[in-house]
Amino acid sequence: MTGFEITGASAADMELMRTWADAEGWNPGDSDRFAFAVADPGGFLIGRVDGEPAACISAVRYGSGFGFIGFYIANPSFRGQGYGIRLWHAGMDRLAGRLVGLDGVVEQQDNYRKSGFLPAWNNVRHEGRLQGAGPGRGTGAGGFEVVDAAALPFGLLAAYDRRFFPEARDSFLSAWTGLPGRTALAAVRDGRIEGLGVVRPCSGASRIGPLYAATPQVAAALLHRLAEHTPDGVVAVDVPDANRAATELVAGLGLVPVFEAARMYTGPAPDLELSGLYGVTSLELG
Repeated sequence: MTGFEITGASAADMELMRTWADAEGWNPGDSDRFAFAVADPGGFLIGRVDGEPAACISAVRYGSGFGFIGFYIANPSFRGQGYGIRLWHAGMDRLAGRLVGLDGVVEQQDNYRKSGFLPAWNNVRHEGRLQGAGPGRGTGAGGFEVVDAAALPFGLLAAYDRRFFPEARDSFLSAWTGLPGRTALAAVRDGRIEGLGVVRPCSGASRIGPLYAATPQVAAALLHRLAEHTPDGVVAVDVPDANRAATELVAGLGLVPVFEAARMYTGPAPDLELSGLYGVTSLELG
């Protein structure tokens, strides 16, 4: 492995990582990297062989006790030569002492088990055009109103997000919900947030994530309203199969499974409000 070097990723490297993820069929968001960079600026690593990018990984730290692995990709021309596993160890070393999570594609899950990861649930991507009529504007029969999330105090959004994620991630959430070209909507009842959804443009179907909701009715309202902000109405949501109501909802709305990954952790799964988690934020950062 003469000439192999691991460094932090540059802005150009982050775009390259997005391109590699797209080539793997993961359909990353067009501007995700800008939110990723503020989550943990040192959490993105790239390995080069004699200066040529060979592999990448993200190892993002959240708070003092949690970390998430993503973007684990080797350039096809460098696979099978041991570069990827060296980068894997560098990423895991960066998260030493923390509970670590990842979303493992089917073909890699056995390898992750050997590294100490245990499956918690599957995130199944459902994709398509929503069937049926969406809800009307204003406060409907459900007693909630769908509003622009930017109109709400950010502290309320951050506190709501903590119900579905193991650590605070305020900087990331602020960028994720506010980047140009994406739409963030919240469901509000009597001043309380009962749902949050973000849709973002991708090379393929527009991705919706996170999607949090107190009830299937709230989730359906957010899905329909978010789909209105896409160029062709085609959306994709990574739905945790641990929330049966979420799976039944998206299937009933006409979305079909196209991809899945196992959410895995190095220890006991964190205590999250899975009944309200209808779509995870990102398979790369949790």
